[in-house]
Amino acid sequence: MDHSSYWRNLPSLDALRAVLAAERTGSFSRAADDLDITHGAVSRRVAAVEQWAGMPLFERHGRGVRLTTQGQHLVRLLQQGLDTIGSGGAEWRQSKPPEAIRVSVLPSFARLCLLPNLAVLEGSPPDLRIDLDLDHRFVPLDEIDVAVRYGRGPWKDGSATALFEERLFPVASPGIAAALGDCFSVDDLMALPLIHDAYPDAWRLWLAEHGCRYHLRPQDRCFPDYDLGLQAAAAGSGVALMREPYGASFLNCGSLARLAGHTVASPLHFWVVTGFGARRRGVQSFIARLLELARSGRLTLPSMKDSA
Repeated sequence: MDHSSYWRNLPSLDALRAVLAAERTGSFSRAADDLDITHGAVSRRVAAVEQWAGMPLFERHGRGVRLTTQGQHLVRLLQQGLDTIGSGGAEWRQSKPPEAIRVSVLPSFARLCLLPNLAVLEGSPPDLRIDLDLDHRFVPLDEIDVAVRYGRGPWKDGSATALFEERLFPVASPGIAAALGDCFSVDDLMALPLIHDAYPDAWRLWLAEHGCRYHLRPQDRCFPDYDLGLQAAAAGSGVALMREPYGASFLNCGSLARLAGHTVASPLHFWVVTGFGARRRGVQSFIARLLELARSGRLTLPSMKDSA
């Protein structure tokens, strides 16, 4: 059997869709509206299927059409065939392995933002597999698919989109917050250890807004990652600086309490960065989901149930 000749002689998918639309709507005019084509195009496509079938498929009645007996039989076969294709396609999509996306992030961002939202970012059913590259340095973009970087931006080596802005204010354990009260001075605050990550710039900025120049002191505590500093503050080791909304889950679950004092806008942001050029579909899907989580606030502030 010449299979190539057999497939060439079949009516087009557009022609079969016209037949199904006419059967569903009972009118060539309504079928044309449904398919966003002209009445004449529907007539020509139905005629092509009738020519292939060697029999009329519709008969006119009033201002509409209805299937002939032969047309009813053909439509049943078409619907069965499309159902088979649809179910087979669903099984194929489910068996297709998720697309791997390599993402470079700070360890704290992975723990506070990505891991709590991993199921959403990978899709349901999963169409992505997110492989995290945890690093404090800026990984070259030709080594990974996506980078989440922290800084002033933008970045000369790639295209960047800011995820969210940060607001700075001091936080401490509920016990320390109660002892300080609402009327403490900057001197009262400075009597306690100040907690920060490897870069104390945020404390310098916040204290400068309160008329105080800050230099790292022996009693202050430095941790390699931002969330580790928040955990230390929650354990009563000193006062940390919240970079809201980043880390706000500690406030949401009650581990940390906000202290009195002005809120200062941070000049630094998290950015999602990719190399210049076309992005493959999986990368586009990951970035779109990440940005949607950031816009909705779910990226940085999971519910209290999720935070437990």
